[in-house]
Amino acid sequence: MSTTNTDGVDEEISRDEAEELLEELERRRSLKGLAALAVAAIGILFSLFQLALAARSFTFTVFPGFEIGALGLAVPAWTVSLQLLQANAIHVAFALVLTFLMFPGSMGDGIVVRSLGRVADGVVDSVGGENPLARVVEGLRSLFSWAVVDRHRSRVTPFDIVAIGAAFLSAFYFLTEFREIRDMRVFGLMSGRPITEVYGFLEPVLGGVPFVSEYSYAMILGVVGVLLVLEATRRTLGLPLMLIVASFIVYARWGFLISEGTPFIGLLAIPELTWPSIVQNLWYNTENGVFGIPVTVSVSFIYIFILFGSFLEMSGAGQWFIDLAYAATGNRKGGPAKASILASGFMGTISGSSIANTVTTGAFTIPLMKRSGYSPEFSGAVESSASSGGQILPPVMGAAAFLMVQYTATPFREIIILATIPAVVFFFGVWVMVHLKAVQEGIGGVDDADIQTASLGEHLRTGWFYLVPILLLLYYLIIERLSVSRSAWFTLVALVALITFIAAYSEETRAFLLGSLAVIFGVDLLSYALTGVALTGALGGAGGAGVPISEAIAVIGPRIGWYAILAGAVTMLTHADVESKVLDLNPKVQETADAAGDRIGRDLGQSQSARVGTFVVKSMEAGARTAVPVVIAVAAAGIIPGVISVSGLGPNLTSLLLALSGGSIVVMLLVTAVASIILGMGMPTTVTYIILISMLATPLVEFGIPLLAAHLFILYFGVIADITPPVAVAAYAASGVAKSDPFQTGVKAFSLSLNKAIVPFAFVLAPGIVLLREKENAAELPIREQYRVVNFADLAELSYSVPEILIPVVGVFLGVIALGATVIGTLYGDVRRSERAAFALSSLLLMAPGLLSTAVFDLLGLAGVSLSVNALLLDVVLRGVGFALFAVLVAKNRRESADRREAKRVTAG
Repeated sequence: MSTTNTDGVDEEISRDEAEELLEELERRRSLKGLAALAVAAIGILFSLFQLALAARSFTFTVFPGFEIGALGLAVPAWTVSLQLLQANAIHVAFALVLTFLMFPGSMGDGIVVRSLGRVADGVVDSVGGENPLARVVEGLRSLFSWAVVDRHRSRVTPFDIVAIGAAFLSAFYFLTEFREIRDMRVFGLMSGRPITEVYGFLEPVLGGVPFVSEYSYAMILGVVGVLLVLEATRRTLGLPLMLIVASFIVYARWGFLISEGTPFIGLLAIPELTWPSIVQNLWYNTENGVFGIPVTVSVSFIYIFILFGSFLEMSGAGQWFIDLAYAATGNRKGGPAKASILASGFMGTISGSSIANTVTTGAFTIPLMKRSGYSPEFSGAVESSASSGGQILPPVMGAAAFLMVQYTATPFREIIILATIPAVVFFFGVWVMVHLKAVQEGIGGVDDADIQTASLGEHLRTGWFYLVPILLLLYYLIIERLSVSRSAWFTLVALVALITFIAAYSEETRAFLLGSLAVIFGVDLLSYALTGVALTGALGGAGGAGVPISEAIAVIGPRIGWYAILAGAVTMLTHADVESKVLDLNPKVQETADAAGDRIGRDLGQSQSARVGTFVVKSMEAGARTAVPVVIAVAAAGIIPGVISVSGLGPNLTSLLLALSGGSIVVMLLVTAVASIILGMGMPTTVTYIILISMLATPLVEFGIPLLAAHLFILYFGVIADITPPVAVAAYAASGVAKSDPFQTGVKAFSLSLNKAIVPFAFVLAPGIVLLREKENAAELPIREQYRVVNFADLAELSYSVPEILIPVVGVFLGVIALGATVIGTLYGDVRRSERAAFALSSLLLMAPGLLSTAVFDLLGLAGVSLSVNALLLDVVLRGVGFALFAVLVAKNRRESADRREAKRVTAG
């Protein structure tokens, strides 16, 4: 739809404009023709590879093979068995190839190209345009521009082709020469064969070159591979991150030059490392480096969840969630902004990308907020703030949550449990602020002329199936306690089965569809009962003794999703004109089907089976596109903990930070928060999390902060960086949609998310807020293992749960209301400046009294004064003081507001 403002100017950007804005923000190419087809094909292969890993782990069958005894024909099965390092290398190689296809190396506006241009212009000005030297220089400039520069983000350059070839060679080496790689772990990287031995035809050309004969082929590939990762990082994530990662590599080689006797800095001195040892640890290792824990997590968890989100988005769930949010809140006071919070939270937890969610969801929500009366800056701030919060909202959260699973050795279901309350507090806090802003500005709900949506009940009746995959995911994770990857795989199969079945369902096809499902299920059941194997196995001659019906049902019952997919496909093929009354796939699916039909001369856009097939293929391609920056981010960021590990820097870095903090937990937390925000500006949350947990998690834990709370603390401030000026990438993306001032949008987004900055201090100082409890034998355990997630017995223990969980949790919820009154300046009515300061104090006392009391004790300690108090009792008392102050302020504001309304009524009468 399109809305217009009072001047008749179109406010809402179209979906194509939103896509164009997103491509511009992410500096992606807009490819057509063969290049676009290559991206799609490679993206689909990438997704198929990851699906095979999710379904069968590292050993899977590419081709099942078959045997026809009557003809004496036997085709063997093709089974692939990968090592973890090989799987990780293929994963990164796919991302590298797609990066060099999707992101330009230069658009002509970089430092290098501009500098070369100035040099060339200087030569021409000096010797004249007709001089042979000037012609050579101009020719070199043209050649460089042709080989590297893509000014309009529309073509793949020769340099990209070379980089793609190098990425392919690297992956191929891992697949074909893994035994040599394994031997080099023992004998060193230089024990490998030189390149002239691997490629004999190069011997006459390069055999006498000292460098070539000195270094092994593995060494050369390792150096090239690390450089490719750095270049891909520059293209996808920007020059600053590439320089940070590169500086750590330089430090690994020359950090030994730092003198150990230098105060403070001497703690950063490391042993001397050679290039071969550095490259071996950064490129041929799964414990650290490029293929370390972050990439392992991406292979095992992150990609499959990104793919799940892509399938859900392409199924039409995105627009349904937006409509659901408007159906639930659209008519309330400030309804458009509240609907934006719900919709962005729904989609943000699935996509995990603040920028993408801001643009795609904001294209619909921001214009409606503006029309209802919110300013463009406030509208963009609401959308970007809520979209950034999606990364901390269970059940999916962002990629960093899966890294937390691996780094802390904690089941994902426990990560969900501890992250839920802080996430709800954040969204509740933003909700409160937009409500108070609506009260302040007199903003009502959505005008019926602006948006037509069904009632909440009707909306749920027609799209209930979009909720099923999310509920299934929670069931597998929490009830069945399956691994993260298996849960995601089963949920993804269920989602495809559900969409296929609903696409094939109509009044006319209902009997045929259900009958097909019954027949397929029954035939396989009969095959197991008679032969003990599935029908496909029995036809191939693999059958044997049958099994009892109960056992057969237990085997094939979990396969009901695959049977539903097959039954739906059969139904759609036999009933070409079937149309679902409730399924509304993403418009991109229809566009892709129409475009494919135009190429082959068939009307695929009108075929339900073609649309569903396109939905599956388009989801896999879109998932790969979304995953590429994430994979590059974790590959690059993995270099930093790799350097810290191989250099032995970790303990020294911890000692340095503890010394700089002066033993103050408040100082340490503030340093961590500021470092997270600064480092996270313009960078993915995943990268910020990996870098900072490598450097700061251990010092935080040394202060007695629970390990999980420390990791969550770093994650929260990494997310805040997305909406913190002066970079504020998500807020600036929202300003492009809202047509607002970028900096002011960022300022307002940060103020709306202020509770996201206070809540982390609250839960690290009061772990009950994130449902963590100190173990009974904590004193006997390593410091990282002293806390656990609470259980029902803990909640039933009122002497513990009331003071350490209930009171702090109620406190943070009340605190965000006080914070809303502070930031917006309204509660029931206007809040005076002095009262806003009092509300701010009550908010701090309600949410994080430990921050204030600890700071006071630290100052007293500097003055030589030592006090001993009951920390829990002090916490409860300070929250009580905050509550009393809050209650007084609320009552006063309510009374004054009522008096003002009464005075206006009398005056009007």
